[in-house]
Amino acid sequence: MNRLNPDMLRRAAAFVWLTGRVLDQRRLAHFTGEGDTDGVLRALDAYETSDGGHAFALEPDIRGPLPQPLTATTALRLLDEVDALDADRVAPICAWLGRHVAPDGGIPAVLETILAYPRPPWIVPPEPPAGGLLPTGRVAGLLLKHGVDAPWLEGAVAFCWAAIDGLTTTHPYEVESAVAFLDHAPDRSRAAKAAARLGDLVRDESLVLLKPSHPETARPAPGYAEGEYHYAYDFAPTPASLAAAWFTEAERSEALDHLAAAQQDDGGWPILWRQWSPTTAFEARPAVTVESLRTLRAWDD
Repeated sequence: MNRLNPDMLRRAAAFVWLTGRVLDQRRLAHFTGEGDTDGVLRALDAYETSDGGHAFALEPDIRGPLPQPLTATTALRLLDEVDALDADRVAPICAWLGRHVAPDGGIPAVLETILAYPRPPWIVPPEPPAGGLLPTGRVAGLLLKHGVDAPWLEGAVAFCWAAIDGLTTTHPYEVESAVAFLDHAPDRSRAAKAAARLGDLVRDESLVLLKPSHPETARPAPGYAEGEYHYAYDFAPTPASLAAAWFTEAERSEALDHLAAAQQDDGGWPILWRQWSPTTAFEARPAVTVESLRTLRAWDD
């Protein structure tokens, strides 16, 4: 079923061109074929710091000029989006991340420097410094996907395995990062087994809303916004993901129908997480809109 129809794309494009940051406009142009990879890379360069990190609200909820690991994770994700995640391009990011690897081999989500600038009240640095699966899983998974090595990557991979094997409870964003790692972990047999167990945990803890018309059947994780539900496509944004096997064809179809129907009158998609600043929705919705288009196309192909 082709859910991404021309009218939907036209309306989404109008929304992004009207409201999006330069980066998201470049991403949209790349998505539609009207722009090239270089345009996205030049827009991303504006967020780079002199030490190889990324800042300046590349991740809209993380403000200020001081780089954070979660923002570096976003930079890597965007490079992957346009298939430009190669060793030369990411060397500065890898070097920056390497300076902040925790003693446990993982990467902290944020550093103490985040306290110097406006931030959501729920984003606080770990004390003492410790790695988190949220950034480490996605970072390691992306580097493994593109065959990029780093001196600290082996330790990060070991951290991810230990963290995933030790999960007895979790939350959706952590699951998404775990899947990003498992989708590209070299030990495919181990990854498949770990993914199956993780999928059972997601369903057992009702972390996925399988019936969008019945939100009472899922529960937002503690601290999440009311209505901050996660759907099958959040865990499996493409059919190639190990998480796709967690859901039946009917469950995946119902989730994707919901995603297509969630496009708003102005052409954009909503954000579901907590809004702590007047800029949150304004800055984040164009990016969410591009990501929604990408998910719909991935499942249409």
